[in-house]
Amino acid sequence: MSTIKISDGIVKDDVLVVGVSIKSGKGALQIESGDLALDTKALIATLNDLGVTGKSDEVTRIPGSSTRLIVFTGLGKAASTYSDETLRRAAGAASRALAGNTSATFALPASTSSAVKAVAEGAGLGSYLFDQFRGSTKSAQKSPLKSITVYSSLVHGAEAKSLARHANVISKYTNLVRDLINTPPSHLTPASFCSMMSDAVKEAGGASIGLKVSTMTDAQLKSKGFGGIVGVGQGSANPPRLFNISYTPKGVKAKKKYAYVGKGITFDTGGLALKPALGMEAMKSDMSGAAAVCAATIALALLKVPVAIDAWAPLAENMVSDHATRPSDIITIYGGKTVEVINPDAEGRLVLGDALVKAQEAGDIDAIIDVATLTGHQVVALGKRTSAVMTNNEEFSAHFMDVIKKSGESFWPMPLPADLRPSLDSPVADLANMGERMGGMLVAGLFLKEFVSDELPWLHLDIAGPAYNDSEPHGYTPVGGTGIALRSLVEMAIAAAE
Repeated sequence: MSTIKISDGIVKDDVLVVGVSIKSGKGALQIESGDLALDTKALIATLNDLGVTGKSDEVTRIPGSSTRLIVFTGLGKAASTYSDETLRRAAGAASRALAGNTSATFALPASTSSAVKAVAEGAGLGSYLFDQFRGSTKSAQKSPLKSITVYSSLVHGAEAKSLARHANVISKYTNLVRDLINTPPSHLTPASFCSMMSDAVKEAGGASIGLKVSTMTDAQLKSKGFGGIVGVGQGSANPPRLFNISYTPKGVKAKKKYAYVGKGITFDTGGLALKPALGMEAMKSDMSGAAAVCAATIALALLKVPVAIDAWAPLAENMVSDHATRPSDIITIYGGKTVEVINPDAEGRLVLGDALVKAQEAGDIDAIIDVATLTGHQVVALGKRTSAVMTNNEEFSAHFMDVIKKSGESFWPMPLPADLRPSLDSPVADLANMGERMGGMLVAGLFLKEFVSDELPWLHLDIAGPAYNDSEPHGYTPVGGTGIALRSLVEMAIAAAE
């Protein structure tokens, strides 16, 4: 992966990245190079000749004088101050376009320390390549940038090192999430997920940085009454697991403790409610939530954030077989509630029910957040780039919406209407796993709410669309797994420590 640093020294890289914007109402281009002075007159003439527009995601390369290349990345409409996310996306677009180069210096108009961090994050997030399963075409793939320098005279010394470290950690563990999502289900099973994540914990420092892991096997899950995870996973030759990472800050008292719960369906056929073949290949991404909560916990440990985290990943493969759960079967979720399985393809809420109850068992957490590629209805309602957030505590949700201004991830608050709850009633069990079709995203949230204490602040993040990009890359987002939610989970813990 790329290494990131922040400096205001002499530009030594042979590639220089600067911004270009368009003056509103005038149509004139404006070069934005932050703290680095450039002679812009001739450069603007060249950009005009090339038809550059300054739009977001537009990247233009020209030969430089003091550097081999000058790369112009679009910032959109000119502004006195650009948002952190605008800078993050512009840096990411340039970084993606520079695959095949070794190093680059990014001089963008970052006027605050958070903006400097955003540039560093964007450049790091854009430097991503997944080629683990290529054979004869592997050598033809262009390697991402190995070295990234963010040019800024605003931050120095310890602050510059801290911001660069944050960006390096965020990039590395977002890319871990992406790697896991992109790994084919033949290689990523519930058991191998646990093994890979355990290796990541060990590589990060394990117990020396306050991390511990534990795994419950299928036999243990069955004996202890985890009916949701067992019921979803029993149709597969790859048995289910419940994976836990706990982080306890070293040397300081934790200011708060959060539980993070992530849906971990390593592949979802729909079970006996078999999905159509078209698009089923993307169901390797159905464990995006599990990857995000686990990787975020490792990142928080490395960043030494004084907030304790208990991360839970209920893992199963939802397959078709003579052992698979049938429509109308009744299962018992951990803790005792019974659920009539109307639709085996509404499986994520079943494994999450088990994990949500387990996460609250210790009784010492201040809040709980679950992350899940839960419903197709999320994509219908909000599209592929905006995730949904639902809650039992409006104050906690408002806090989250404030925090994501720092993470730059796009979420939108959705209601949990009480009038939809009766649709989950079952004539033979405590509740059914399906209810009213219209408003299905909200019904799924209401189902999960049944397994969370009313007094405990809870957020449900439905990331079904944004978790997997099946179209064109954009900004710092590649094709395939995106790593959505990790940055917001990290920022939520940081905010709790402040």
